[in-house]
Amino acid sequence: MKTHKGTKKRFKITATGKILHRASGTSHRNVRVSQKRKRNLRGTRVLATCMEASVKAALGKYSY
Repeated sequence: MKTHKGTKKRFKITATGKILHRASGTSHRNVRVSQKRKRNLRGTRVLATCMEASVKAALGKYSY
């Protein structure tokens, strides 16, 4: 199965197997968002466990 290139660009797998992704709501329309909310959206988040299987399948050989 081929690697899904969009998934490869958006997710990273850690050495322990967790999947990291960028927080949503950070790219545009941030004038109405409070400074506290913007500050808390910085950095990466750990993906929910219910989504891990589908992301690993989309990543193919890059999943480990």
